[in-house]
Amino acid sequence: MTTTLNIWKTSRNLFLKYFQNYTLEQLNTIPEGFSNNLIWNIGHVIVAQQGLVYKSSGLDAYVSDELFDLYKPGTKPTGNTSHEEVDELKGLLISMITITETDLATGRFKNYNERMTGTGFFLASLEDALQFNNYHEGLHLGFMMNIEKFV
Repeated sequence: MTTTLNIWKTSRNLFLKYFQNYTLEQLNTIPEGFSNNLIWNIGHVIVAQQGLVYKSSGLDAYVSDELFDLYKPGTKPTGNTSHEEVDELKGLLISMITITETDLATGRFKNYNERMTGTGFFLASLEDALQFNNYHEGLHLGFMMNIEKFV
């Protein structure tokens, strides 16, 4: 589990660099031929982790339903993300690591509802979900690397 969490921390720190290296306009830009932007990908990995880990464990997510609905699988950007929302996403990007680690250490997770992901991975346990989350975040980091060439 330590390795899985360390990979997740590294991934999240790579996402964090986008806030440092790109303007709000660049974060919101959807290049021609793409269906989303840099900030959508960041929001998406945050809410996807909440769904994979918390909601699938029968627990409430730490993100609002409104935020979840904006970035859940199957969505696209609906407009420009504001400075306030960017600040919220930036905070959640890192704070969710500490919160999840605490919840793991205190035994908050009791059950996991097996599920099939949209990409065909069967998740039978919380450990499966945490490992799949790393794979999922890696995919979106790759999408962002492609998008950044055009912003």
